[in-house]
Amino acid sequence: MSDQSPPPGWTPRDPDTPEEHQPHPVQQTHHTQRPGHPGAKARRRRTGWRRALPTWRMLLGGILLLALLIGGALVAGYLLVDIPPANAAATAQSNVYLYSDGSQIARDGEVDRVNVPLSQIPRTVQEAVLAAEDRDFYSERAVDPKAMLRAAWNTATGKGTQSGSTITQQYVKNYYLGQEQTIKRKVKEFFIAIKLGREKSKQYILEGYLNTSYFGRNAYGIQAAAQAYYGKDVGRLTTAEGAYLATLLNSPSAFDVVSHPQSRARALARWNYVLDGMVKKDWLPATERATTQFPEPGKVRAAAGLSGQRGYLVEAVKDYLVEREILDDKTLAEGGYRITTTIDRRRQNAFVEAVDDQMVGKLDPGTRKADRLVRAGGVSIDPATGKVVALYGGIDYTKQYVNNATRHDYQVASTFKPFVFAAAVQNDSRTQDGRRITPNTIYNGDNRRRVVGTRIPYAPENEGQVSYGNITVNTATDLSVNAVFAQMVVDVGTTKVKQTAVDLGIPENTPNFDPGPAMALGTLQASVLDMTQAYATLADHGRRTPYTFVEKITKGGDPIGLPDRTPTQAVSREAADTTTSMLISVVDNGTGTAALAAGHPAAGKTGTGELDRSAWFAAYTPDLVTVVAMMGQDPDTGTLQSLYGALGDARIGGGGYPARIWAQYTKTALEGTDPVDFDLELQPGGAPLPTLPPAPSEQPTEEATPEEEPPTRPGRPNRPNRPGRPTPPDGGQDNGGQDNGGQNQGGQTNGGQTQGGQTQGGQTQGGQDNGGATEGTQGGAGTGTGTEGGTTAGRGSTGGREGLRPAPPSAFLE
Repeated sequence: MSDQSPPPGWTPRDPDTPEEHQPHPVQQTHHTQRPGHPGAKARRRRTGWRRALPTWRMLLGGILLLALLIGGALVAGYLLVDIPPANAAATAQSNVYLYSDGSQIARDGEVDRVNVPLSQIPRTVQEAVLAAEDRDFYSERAVDPKAMLRAAWNTATGKGTQSGSTITQQYVKNYYLGQEQTIKRKVKEFFIAIKLGREKSKQYILEGYLNTSYFGRNAYGIQAAAQAYYGKDVGRLTTAEGAYLATLLNSPSAFDVVSHPQSRARALARWNYVLDGMVKKDWLPATERATTQFPEPGKVRAAAGLSGQRGYLVEAVKDYLVEREILDDKTLAEGGYRITTTIDRRRQNAFVEAVDDQMVGKLDPGTRKADRLVRAGGVSIDPATGKVVALYGGIDYTKQYVNNATRHDYQVASTFKPFVFAAAVQNDSRTQDGRRITPNTIYNGDNRRRVVGTRIPYAPENEGQVSYGNITVNTATDLSVNAVFAQMVVDVGTTKVKQTAVDLGIPENTPNFDPGPAMALGTLQASVLDMTQAYATLADHGRRTPYTFVEKITKGGDPIGLPDRTPTQAVSREAADTTTSMLISVVDNGTGTAALAAGHPAAGKTGTGELDRSAWFAAYTPDLVTVVAMMGQDPDTGTLQSLYGALGDARIGGGGYPARIWAQYTKTALEGTDPVDFDLELQPGGAPLPTLPPAPSEQPTEEATPEEEPPTRPGRPNRPNRPGRPTPPDGGQDNGGQDNGGQNQGGQTNGGQTQGGQTQGGQTQGGQDNGGATEGTQGGAGTGTGTEGGTTAGRGSTGGREGLRPAPPSAFLE
């Protein structure tokens, strides 16, 4: 009988090997697969970093779990959140505005609201609102998750705060909840909107939205808005008027073209967007759209409680809160806020009194038609803190509703020139022939001198068309010589000058802020407030502290957060202080001598806008900065007008009424404090040259009466004119009109200027003959690398402005 084969899995036994050394049989388990079996390949285990990744089963399970949780939350939210009663905002409360000492300035917020049924609102007006806010209102659901996510993404990525709300959501926010930007409020808004959309008709929701929305001018609802802007009932509104009211929903305060004329372009763009949307939705024929004209809204009718300066102060504070996104228009309109401002009550009253005494009390519109055109604005800031301590917006908010302190439609004229020089020092700039720009650098100040180094042909006129020959930058600043600064802005670089102005505090989006040679003469349209901010930076040695109107805000006892205002070094101390040193000279010897009446050391600059439409005085002591401007505006049409003949003067200049207002206000505002001189650190070579007494022929032949003597600076005598500088016109170049046609300095010869300083080669004086100077003697011309050759022929000039006749219209500014 043959041996049987060993069973599978057994190793053959060697008969010559002892049993204890025989290999053990391999036991076959159920996991062992035979060759060729489908499961023969062993399962691979996840190793390394792959072990940290979830499997597809885990992912699917997580997604399903998340969906269940979200669905459960939505169901729970829908069941738990009820439609509440109308909130307190539906009958908005008052806001209280306080002076810095806690006394009340004003109270606003009385509700102007009249509800009307949807049937009384013209269909085109309804469609204009839909075109502005929610074009798919009738076809969409109550909430639009995609729009909400898109708005959240745009806000998070810095594309601006945007709303993803439908009209239903906005109505819920207006009527049931509030304007607070919190997650809790947004969640409630979401569920209430869904529930409201299921329970109410679209017509019901649109009617409620139109009756609860805020349109500005304290008007809630479309009926109140129709009356506030057009003086008519809503049923009589035209399509164009309805489109403008719809425009206001986006930004009620900013798009009011009457109270904020500087925003007119943005408002018109939004108005056109609304009308174009109506055409796209076939709600408005294209032919009718093409002929539609912008409907000018009526004047603002201010509440009686906002008369005098109170309305201007409240408006300025509101603008500050909205522009800095502390509160938005609608949230602020709900009321209930207690706002303590930085306005110092004593200084505020002093500002009003100074304007009344020096200007308003002298107006006689019944006799002089030009007096009807006169406006004034002013702002005063503590440079160390940035607090606005006083503001003058106009004669009365209920009579002149545009705030002259914050408007942006008048040229700042020569008050911009100090920024050109500050930029020169900040950038260590040099002239075309390589000389460092300092107060002692020589420039040619001839009238209509062609600017060198620019492709743009430019040859500006000087005030009075006076040619000064070669003069220092300091003298050019004293006398506000256009030719010098038009050349300097090109030497420095117009882009650099603009950047310095922005750093000092001028908003980059200021109207007409175009970098070009004319920028040096102040063609931009900054507000009085903006200019005060910039001069405050100079006063604080180049350190910029953002201005503020608000000390604190509370609602129901809870404080509202305010933005950080950490000071920054905008320009170097040398740049700011050297500029200040020249502006001190303007007050001591130049066009701003009227400011000496304040009794405190001061630095300042005058300015007169094109065609005398504006006159400015911007000046500061070491601890108070104030800018005052006079403006010409037609009270009926609102157009800008010249001030020729106003207050009985042929011309109005910054060294006249504005400087006198500044002096009276500053003297009162600083009453009880000792005069403090400036502590300055100047650029190398920036110290003024030694002064010499006037030549004997320059001495007056008759003693001046006490009334004719200019006030002296406290603690120091008036400085004599520097050698070779032209004699300034009587009373300062801007002193309200006529210059006496007296003696002008003749030729000047400069022996040459090196980088370390300048030596005077001597001067000769032109003769005088009946108010006009003859031509002076020509100085010798010098040559040499890096030195200033002598001057060209010294010129006399005719005696300034002619008699009492207004100057002919021209394109130059002082």
